[in-house]
Amino acid sequence: MVTVGITGGIGSGKSTACKVFGILGIPVFQADVIAGKLQNEDSLIKESLTNLFGKEIYTAESLLDRRKLASIVFNNKQLLEKLNSIIHPAVQLEFLHWKEKFVQKPYILYEAAILFETGSFRKFDFTILVVADEKERIERVIKRDHSNVKAVLMRMHHQMHDTEKRELADFIIENNDNQLIIPQILKLDQILKSNSHVWKMDR
Repeated sequence: MVTVGITGGIGSGKSTACKVFGILGIPVFQADVIAGKLQNEDSLIKESLTNLFGKEIYTAESLLDRRKLASIVFNNKQLLEKLNSIIHPAVQLEFLHWKEKFVQKPYILYEAAILFETGSFRKFDFTILVVADEKERIERVIKRDHSNVKAVLMRMHHQMHDTEKRELADFIIENNDNQLIIPQILKLDQILKSNSHVWKMDR
């Protein structure tokens, strides 16, 4: 079974691409969703987070206040690394258990927002990067999150630039409005099912 990491910057359409793979019958592990679940449900993780950031990062209903936590770690690299050191090992353990259910599949996807930033991309046989023009990404996020241009640009500038990610990725999915992603995904699906470590998608 081939393991494939898939990522993309905010507004790139990574989740949309994953939905298409899902329709094709490919299992997708949503690392960020699992991380959120663990932060709300795992007692040891909750204890570690409250010890590090204070009880105020959880609401009265014992749910993580994501915005409050984000505001704390947004410009503090040291705290962000500590946060990741708590969450990432737990997510990786969940992934190891999860993928055992799909050993008969030709390949599986691991979806994460910061695959390259954390260096975890090295654990996978292949990596996929979903990209889109900055203008389209901004418009998508504003529509989705009811945000504004300044806020979206701040979030984008705190992520690794696509130019750097392109150099690290094995395959690129171009997700601009003038390019169809389904034919790209169908082609990539065939490549990954071939179990080839040689072929690369035309960029």
